[in-house]
Amino acid sequence: MSHSFSPTLRQLRAFKAVYQLRKLGAAAQQLSLTQSAVSVLIRQLEEGLGARLFDRTTRSLQATQAGQDAIEVVERILRDVDTLGSSFMDLRAHQRGRVCIAITPTLAGMLLPEVMQTFSARYPHVQTLVDDVAPDQFLSRVVGEHVDFGIGTPERAGGEIEQHPLMRDTLCLVCAHGHPLAALKQVRWADLDGQALITGRPGYGVRHLVETSAARAGVRLNVVGEVSFQSTALWLARSGQAVALVPTAYALCLAHPDLLIKPLRQPMVSRDIYLVSKRGRSLSLASQSFIQVLREELAAGRAMPQVGKVAVPKAARKT
Repeated sequence: MSHSFSPTLRQLRAFKAVYQLRKLGAAAQQLSLTQSAVSVLIRQLEEGLGARLFDRTTRSLQATQAGQDAIEVVERILRDVDTLGSSFMDLRAHQRGRVCIAITPTLAGMLLPEVMQTFSARYPHVQTLVDDVAPDQFLSRVVGEHVDFGIGTPERAGGEIEQHPLMRDTLCLVCAHGHPLAALKQVRWADLDGQALITGRPGYGVRHLVETSAARAGVRLNVVGEVSFQSTALWLARSGQAVALVPTAYALCLAHPDLLIKPLRQPMVSRDIYLVSKRGRSLSLASQSFIQVLREELAAGRAMPQVGKVAVPKAARKT
């Protein structure tokens, strides 16, 4: 036997058929091969193994001791191969699988409830796991392959990741009805000069975008409240002591009768939300299907609420 010999699946299937049927002709018919092709496969297997597997008689083939010893191993190998094929067929048919997503709690509450409901109904045997992370942990979870992909706005995207635009959001002002800015038909960045503001902590959410936008507009920020969660900014704004600067989509998600949502103008500041994956890592079929459902829900407007005259962010074009 050659130490480098590796039997092919065709040889193993031919051996099994001949062992069970005892005739080359019957085995050839079962395998949809010619009798001579089956004979060649058996001879190649015997030569590679260095052992005769069958004794040839005038009427049939009888397995030798080596053939009897080999059949159990061959059947186990072929059974494992068939199981592997069935498993991949199940994955292609989405009969089973898993999707793991990194996303901040704020963004998850805004985007995922309708999407997960639709996805679970369409693919009930695929498990969906949400890794709700802080903004400063987002990229490390994706790059470290703790998740399949992420949904977010990386502030320091490097060469290790790929980004595909999912939707475009804008910054807005949220204030109580009794606040002085509530009377303005249109709120400009210049109107925020010196106003008491609530926004995210440094390194969280939209804080960097707020600071850079204010600097370009020549506005002095008076940040009186720094929060980790946008929901905290909204309920603080209800007190009337300060206004909140938050993403429009999230303000729409948690709209409250005591609050007004006003677009910020001059300039209008936008940010893109991306699908983020590790460069060079292929997404599973289940992950691809989840992303398809996510895009469908955004395009149909089911993943985003509409309140008053404030425009819902439009889904970005697929790239």
